[in-house]
Amino acid sequence: MVRPFKKEINFLKHRRFFFVLAGILLLVSAAALPIRGLNFGIEFVGGTSINFSNTGDIGIEEMRTTFEEMGIENPIIQTSVNSESGTAGFLVQISEMDSDIASGYKDKVVEALGLNPTTAESNTVSSSWGAEVARTSAIAFLVAIVLIIAYMAFRFEYKMGVTAVITLIHDLVIIVGVYAVLGREVTPNGVAALLNIMGYSLYDTVVVFHRINDNLGNTERHSFMTVANHSINQVFIRTINTTLSTLIPVVAMLFFGGETLKDFAFAMAIGLVLGSYSSIAIASPIYALWKQREPKFKRLAQKYGENVDTFTTEEQLQN
Repeated sequence: MVRPFKKEINFLKHRRFFFVLAGILLLVSAAALPIRGLNFGIEFVGGTSINFSNTGDIGIEEMRTTFEEMGIENPIIQTSVNSESGTAGFLVQISEMDSDIASGYKDKVVEALGLNPTTAESNTVSSSWGAEVARTSAIAFLVAIVLIIAYMAFRFEYKMGVTAVITLIHDLVIIVGVYAVLGREVTPNGVAALLNIMGYSLYDTVVVFHRINDNLGNTERHSFMTVANHSINQVFIRTINTTLSTLIPVVAMLFFGGETLKDFAFAMAIGLVLGSYSSIAIASPIYALWKQREPKFKRLAQKYGENVDTFTTEEQLQN
């Protein structure tokens, strides 16, 4: 009697649940975009950012009223904390793209609220610069997609490359949906984090695919689905350890870093968790179902069944 190799988690048995969950998340994300839209920062749409530090007891409504009394409609106001002194302040964004006019608004607010002029500074970005940032970000994403498919096709096979890209798009759409639902501002730091997440998500998927590729010699005794599930179990603890060790400093930046670091850390934190999850729950079942349609693996599925069974090795069969 053949003994089980070890007690394994039957991930691929729940592939339908994973696909339904992915479908729900993608639908919510797709619906959130036209309903709520994305809150692009001034780096993309142009405008002026005014940073007020050491504002004392001034409240956010008082700051908003002061800007509105000058005829500025819907200023975007966020509270901030000076990373060096720890004093409270505000980060205000307005649509004005004339630096002289924007500087005049800043001076009027400083005078109206009795602030120290040295604690306020403004930065104006043109819409053309924002368009250039959006264009280069899109180019970077498309180039990365092409290189991923090329690398995976060269290193393994094209099906792995296509599956990795599908998984990557799944991750990015959900992350964009989170930004839309929460109304969080999209900044270049967030875009940089998304591009960074692409590399991490790809790495996690490659680890699983590499293990599946190493275990293909056992497909003469098992369905491809069983081999794929066994491969996931082999790298599962490694995936958890890698994700947690990477996530800890990112969470620290999210809670204790400055505004710039928080933008980067927010996207990274979501992407790290989602990337680890999707490599197991999205990439692996898609690839396994696709491979099981090939004539060789289709015959094995007919022989051993399409569901995951107990995995055994050559050594166990000889004992």
